[in-house]
Amino acid sequence: MMIGLTFDLREHYLALGYGEEETAEFDRPDTIDALEAAIRAQGHEVERIGTVRQLAAALVDGKRWDLVFNICEGLSGVAREAQVPALLDAWHIPYCFSDPLVMALTLDKAMAKRVVAHEGVPTAGFALVETMPDLARIDLPFPLFCKPYAEGTGKGIGPMSRVEDRAALTRTCETLLARFRQPVLVETYLPGREFTVGIVGSGRDAASIGVMEIALADDAEAGAYGYVNKEECERRIHYRRADDAEALAATQVALDAWRALGCRDGGRVDIKSDGAGKPHFLEVNPLAGLHPEHSDLPILAALHGIDYAGLIGRILASAIGRLGLARSAIAAE
Repeated sequence: MMIGLTFDLREHYLALGYGEEETAEFDRPDTIDALEAAIRAQGHEVERIGTVRQLAAALVDGKRWDLVFNICEGLSGVAREAQVPALLDAWHIPYCFSDPLVMALTLDKAMAKRVVAHEGVPTAGFALVETMPDLARIDLPFPLFCKPYAEGTGKGIGPMSRVEDRAALTRTCETLLARFRQPVLVETYLPGREFTVGIVGSGRDAASIGVMEIALADDAEAGAYGYVNKEECERRIHYRRADDAEALAATQVALDAWRALGCRDGGRVDIKSDGAGKPHFLEVNPLAGLHPEHSDLPILAALHGIDYAGLIGRILASAIGRLGLARSAIAAE
């Protein structure tokens, strides 16, 4: 099978003048090398396509693939992760991971919380601050936690995210609105353990590949698993395999959220517990980072005995089975 590979290289955007934080979600060359090797290890051919613009140009030139393995994050707009899937849908080309609706929905953290809450999945109470006057309508108990509503890789999350009173809430929201030019998600702070749950599969076939607890090291930036801690995770974060009762409860919350949102093939769901140890949905990552040593999903997989090639193989198998591509190949022989 010929598999196209779409991706955003961080170095490409840095060369264009974008900043380190702006490009934090994009990939390093060794991620693409590892991903290509893992796909080839499953017996497939690989063609590197690149960004959404490079994909568009290739499609216009008549290029086609049996399947596209898409890890493009996109650069602008709240639906930026939906751009590649939408383009592939328009050309009737099958791809791994979630469709445009799910990609747009899940990047909007407030909308994702509304959907999972409607389906009975526990998630912290929240409010959305689009302009500073919105603060007057917030009626949630302190402490609260603030973050941009449509960012990944912990961008905008740091020590100032946890606020203890209205004055701190005002300062943090002013800063985030000015810096990211997007609404701020304000949530009831959850003081318990933090987990991420790895999931492979779609719908009823979705299953957890394990739970990883995320704990801040002594020299971590205080308060949250934010941008600085993620960028320097090797020395700031302790990643631990978790399989106790609370972790198992987190698994069920994650699977319920994954299915409620319609996510496909592979990714992560972030979970945090309240003061009583009850896990709550934080957010979902339907386009999880795939650096073999630096990204949460491969780290989690390794903690549960799944090597990198095995992880990519499971994601591919999910997509191929969901799309019926294996049956199509047999029929064509």
